[in-house]
Amino acid sequence: MCCTSQVVFNGFLEQRYNDKDGISMKADHKRRSWSKRATSSAALAALALVLTSCGGDTADGDTGGEAQGFEFGAPQDEVNAAIEQLEPVTVTYQIPATSEQSPQANLGTHYKEAVEERSNGQITVELAWNQSIAPYEDLHNALADGRVDMAFTLPSYEPAEFPAFTALNDLLGGDPEPPVTGELVTNLAAAETAWQTPEILAEYEQIGVTPFVPVMASASYYSICSDEVTEPEDWDGLQVRVGSPAALDLVSHLGGSPVSIAGVEAYEALQRGTIDCTLAVLSDAAQGGFFEVAPHLGYPTTTSFPRVAGAILTGTSVEELPVAYQQILFDSFDAYFDGSIKANGKDQAIAQVNELGGSVVEVSPELQSEIEQFAELQRQEVVESGILGDDIVERLQASREKWRDRVAELGYEEQGTLADFDEWYDPEADYRPLAQELFQEVMLEHRPG
Repeated sequence: MCCTSQVVFNGFLEQRYNDKDGISMKADHKRRSWSKRATSSAALAALALVLTSCGGDTADGDTGGEAQGFEFGAPQDEVNAAIEQLEPVTVTYQIPATSEQSPQANLGTHYKEAVEERSNGQITVELAWNQSIAPYEDLHNALADGRVDMAFTLPSYEPAEFPAFTALNDLLGGDPEPPVTGELVTNLAAAETAWQTPEILAEYEQIGVTPFVPVMASASYYSICSDEVTEPEDWDGLQVRVGSPAALDLVSHLGGSPVSIAGVEAYEALQRGTIDCTLAVLSDAAQGGFFEVAPHLGYPTTTSFPRVAGAILTGTSVEELPVAYQQILFDSFDAYFDGSIKANGKDQAIAQVNELGGSVVEVSPELQSEIEQFAELQRQEVVESGILGDDIVERLQASREKWRDRVAELGYEEQGTLADFDEWYDPEADYRPLAQELFQEVMLEHRPG
């Protein structure tokens, strides 16, 4: 998954855990204003025609008949019976992929296919590419006022608005993350922990949006640089593009200078030498052609760089749909999850580096030790802040351990390293069984209806 918008930290970096009450008051004031905008604008959703009907008006609930919903796992004929009197609708889902050819397109295409099949063609999922409807800084507003129905968003870019989300994001780095199983474990644990953390869910409720994935850990981050950067001293004075408060603090911890620039400007900044490196997911790097100007990829194995987590959220227009349609959208989580894991673009990225004569190198044990020390400081700060309670580290670790066992039990394993990922990775692997377990154990109680 990608993070390709201007990073706005809202003055939160220096004080995000030091002045909890002040932050909460400012955030609450902004949320109340946002909620008022969402409430007043819900009536305008029909006029905006973001969520359109092919014969009925979905905004006021007149969809040709009231569906009563259906049990999770019901056979298709029962689903068809529940929706047969409803008018067809179109749901606009904004994803970060630039086009259907992008590796990130899997984030939407798998989900679109599953929803349309389950709804017997009565729900059309229209994919909006690359912030084409609303940029990240306006996307939560767009969901609340009905301009977008569903979207991948980046609460990480607004830490003052989402302090609980940001705190969990800060805990997602530091653990060993093998290229396949690490992605699975971290995304499952982040989603489970977020669903079980009322403070995070409340942040969405207060701005008038609904979580589909309240914290999406996204893919692992790596250093992509114009020269090899493998030792702690290599970071001294480096200009490094970052996308979260945690990443900013890490670069500073290592002696570099963190830089906030838009993803669309990263290629040119690397090309001109304005920045030396970017911390990025590999799908962003592959999609943006970063390796043409920064062909040296560094990766840790015993620890991990901070992530820039996202979320998948639905807006007010989806809340106005008949319950059976909402259930179809929610129940298709397994297809979404399968596509989201396949959207990491690692195989394409490694192939690009090799074609361009670059390097894919494990960073030194000394650098990995520095990254892990930083991660431990982050954990202590989150606990001391009290934002997520004093047991959050233990809860997240227990979830990681549970899903690490499940991943192994279901037969997912590494067949090599990141350096030869393009040679051994199976792009046809099916990750839906893991998603189905998460859904039934954690998400089912949040199912509409």
